[in-house]
Amino acid sequence: MKTANAKSANSNVQNPITEGNILKALLYFFFPILFGTFFQQLYTTVDAIIVGRFVGTQALASVGGGSAVFVNLLVGFFMGISSGAGVSISQFYGARNRREISAAVHTSIALSIAGGIVIMICGIVFSRPMLVLTKTPAEIIDNSVLYLRIYFLGIIPMFLQNMGSGILRAVGNSKTPLIILIVGCVSNIFLDLLLVIVFRLGVAGVALATVLCQIETAIIALVILAGTKGDYRFEPKLTRFTPHILAKILKIGLPAGLQGTLYTISNLIIQTNINTFGTVSVAAWAAYGKIDGVFWMTVSALGIAVTTFAGQNFGAQKYGRVKKGMLITLELTAALTVIISLFFWNCSEMLVGLFSDDRAVIEKGIEILEFLVPFYMTYISIEVLSGATRGIGKSLCPLLITVFGVCALRLIWLFTVVKMKPQMETVLTSYPITWIVTSAAFWIYWLICCRKMNKMESLTEKEA
Repeated sequence: MKTANAKSANSNVQNPITEGNILKALLYFFFPILFGTFFQQLYTTVDAIIVGRFVGTQALASVGGGSAVFVNLLVGFFMGISSGAGVSISQFYGARNRREISAAVHTSIALSIAGGIVIMICGIVFSRPMLVLTKTPAEIIDNSVLYLRIYFLGIIPMFLQNMGSGILRAVGNSKTPLIILIVGCVSNIFLDLLLVIVFRLGVAGVALATVLCQIETAIIALVILAGTKGDYRFEPKLTRFTPHILAKILKIGLPAGLQGTLYTISNLIIQTNINTFGTVSVAAWAAYGKIDGVFWMTVSALGIAVTTFAGQNFGAQKYGRVKKGMLITLELTAALTVIISLFFWNCSEMLVGLFSDDRAVIEKGIEILEFLVPFYMTYISIEVLSGATRGIGKSLCPLLITVFGVCALRLIWLFTVVKMKPQMETVLTSYPITWIVTSAAFWIYWLICCRKMNKMESLTEKEA
């Protein structure tokens, strides 16, 4: 039972996410997230373009390839955990539970600081051992280590900025995080040009520019949260762990973090295989990763949108809207995937050429792009369905599905088929195979969740 004291004073204010037209609510929330992820992707893409064009192929491979995967391994784990904070806050907000919203906000900030300290230390200490383990070519390993160690110095502000933006999105504000990212991206581009082209700091300049921009955006996000009059206001003196809130965040976020880690581990093993094909292949794969990021940022934005939409409606006990919202999100994702796929296929040479003028790198990048793009459609159900299930507080089964469908199956493929036929195309085939199997498993689980929500909906109607 929630006490009257726990309810927000604004309980009569209409929430567009839990009321009104579903498509309009999703689009209103989605586009700022999409543009936000675009600018977030632009951070690393500009890094790669400037380094690839003004420093060279080895520098491009240093900031991409194994370095990027190692960053995703550590940062992705925490981001998965922090998604538990977003889901918790969105559910409390949907239920209009004022006291728990405040406790969740300050627990989330405390988690960002503590998590940032741990990840920073791990990143700095294990950069070289990880790159050696993944067989990073000898000619780029020193620059890769330099880039990573500087990059990880900025992890705490990065986590604070992402958590601050996540809190704002959880309560339905996706415009402010977009503005924060635009400011950071513009600053990053300016600093990249200044430090790499003018001061000729190479990969160190790229990493330093990223750190400075993360500090800037973290300060902006926290100042905005501190200045709000809403229930989610940030007050530094209240920053602490609230045990039952932390337990709820970890219950949802830890499986999500492990799920993201499993994706990255499988990608790390794929990167290890690609590293054996030489620097040209590593650089081409790094360029493809930046191009491919446009697709991932789009489906990721939709995944974030449906997570918040499902979370708030589940908290408000509007289970029918949860199910309808997922289907509409899937339709939007499919339509956008077709558009992106056609663009990538028809403009592959131009896109890869943005990152390098080395003809060998361009040809290898085109080969990778044209092989994987036709299979994008087989992935989208994973992102949308996992987002919807996280929104309703279910994250353990999605983790188990990922363990088998992505990690285990991909490892089996890499250590059997690729060993027999060690070619780039054989390595790349692991992606569509695992996407198809994992998508099928997620659909089965979602139908089970829908059956449970139908029962909950019936009980709610009887009580009413």
